[in-house]
Amino acid sequence: MPDLAPRALVVDDESQMVSIVAFALETQGFETVAARSAEQAWRVLGETDIDLIVLDVTLPGASGLQLTRRIRASSDVPIILLTARSDEGDRLAGLLTGADDYVTKPFSPRELALRAQALVRRARGARQAQRLTNGPLEIDVGQRTASYAGALLRLTDVELRLLVALARRVGEPVGWRELLNEVWFTTELIGGRDMIKTTVHRLRSRLPDDGALIVAIRGVGYQMPILGEHEPS
Repeated sequence: MPDLAPRALVVDDESQMVSIVAFALETQGFETVAARSAEQAWRVLGETDIDLIVLDVTLPGASGLQLTRRIRASSDVPIILLTARSDEGDRLAGLLTGADDYVTKPFSPRELALRAQALVRRARGARQAQRLTNGPLEIDVGQRTASYAGALLRLTDVELRLLVALARRVGEPVGWRELLNEVWFTTELIGGRDMIKTTVHRLRSRLPDDGALIVAIRGVGYQMPILGEHEPS
């Protein structure tokens, strides 16, 4: 299966800069999604699989550095920081928060796009080695696909992230906050449990064995049991 087109999230409160970055990335085969603030970007990350983030340091509300720290608490998605500042201390601060690259304005759009391509290739190469197997269940994290007994499971991005979060800890209970953090990029329990329960209900309906692959642990969260090699489909 060929690689899916990489999807980049461009975060900048200046519409002209968003257009410049998005156009540069799209000419190199990226799909792009835009956000104008850190909070809007966080919501996008909770709803959509993103392969790369191009993030302005200066944003209304939370800064790009604050957003980078928040992302790094739960994700290793490649991040390129953009800033008008050229001071070495600012560049180091950006890298220390967990950014993968740092580009100062003004910049060459083509150079930015090539750097983006290199980061995504490296990240995808690492992810392609992440294949999760539990009996007849197989998940290819890099390709964002899952199958059961050889049959492809048709899952939404959120459903797949939930399945991956459980499959990484087969046989272990996964708590509500852990699931919210890894799947929705939040730890807010108000409304969060209902959101998880709804997604689990949908995911179970797409799985064989009446959803026995996901077991509720009362007062804790959910668990994926260890399956034998020849579990019935």
